Amino acid sequence: MSLLDSYRNSFQDYSKKISASQIKKSKESENISKENSRIQSLQRQIRNSNSLSTVTSKMREIERCNSNIAKFQANIAKIEKEIASFENKKNEYSKKITNEETKISKQNQLKTDRANREQARVMANLSNSVRIHDIEIKKLKELPKKIKVLFMASNPRDQHQLSLDIEVRSIEEQILKAQHRDSIVFESKWAVRPGDILHYMNTCEPTIVHFSGHGSANDELVLMGNNDETRLVSLDAIVQAMSVANDNLRLVFFNTCFSYNQASRVTEHVECAIGMIQSISDEAAQKFSAQFYSSISFGHSIQKSFNQAKAALMLEGIDEMHIPQLYVKDGLSADDIYLLSADD
Repeated sequence: MSLLDSYRNSFQDYSKKISASQIKKSKESENISKENSRIQSLQRQIRNSNSLSTVTSKMREIERCNSNIAKFQANIAKIEKEIASFENKKNEYSKKITNEETKISKQNQLKTDRANREQARVMANLSNSVRIHDIEIKKLKELPKKIKVLFMASNPRDQHQLSLDIEVRSIEEQILKAQHRDSIVFESKWAVRPGDILHYMNTCEPTIVHFSGHGSANDELVLMGNNDETRLVSLDAIVQAMSVANDNLRLVFFNTCFSYNQASRVTEHVECAIGMIQSISDEAAQKFSAQFYSSISFGHSIQKSFNQAKAALMLEGIDEMHIPQLYVKDGLSADDIYLLSADD
């Protein structure tokens, strides 16, 4: 039972008690009226009687009637006091009922206001979600019909020789098998020297730049010198080169050892980058990059393509899936970054 119902029941109980007391008071008043009528009758009899004994007897009856009247009046006074007490209690519960109804009304209004605010919030979120969805659809529709991958390989003679040609072949084979194979333009450049980087980026205007070869533990990119010997390019130089690249550049892929710092720094200027946290084997580098570009060619997001490339290493039993790392520019999500539309 609610508090309000309890108050209402108590209010009704005291109303019933007041009614019952008023009935008792009415009966006592009737008794007084009867006694008064009896007294009047006895007084008439006294006036009409000449007998002393009769008069004396009637006087004693009148005294008894007056005694009864006094008793009935005392009962009425007691009942009236009782009624007054019940009236006070009834008024108290009337106030409690009013206060509780006001309290409940305010609570209900608060609930209504809260529900209205929640509904408004849900509608606003829904509207915002629709707006974001429309924006994402617009972005997908605005994606280029073709993207270019600039693959730059460098394998100096004084370094351990890598099978970079096999990596290129694997990537090209996977792209040819993909749904949007005609949307991917893959250009490979070999024996890349430091001075070639900006030239190739200006002429190719790539969407993706892919470095393949060696990297040093000092965050340097190993390129080729004029005599085919090792030329080290510093982290700052790489980041600077990417910062002044063409406007189409969206991803830089460092398929080189110890390139995680390069990838992390590059995302200050491009949307995302992939780097390796340690040395990676030829086989792992080849399998990972081939699957990554295959997934991109099917219109998947950067995040999904990266995840599928790691899964490819696991499927091949190559225990190096922890080495590739994906880095994204602050404020962006790789799940929302697409290079090709899945509907093209």
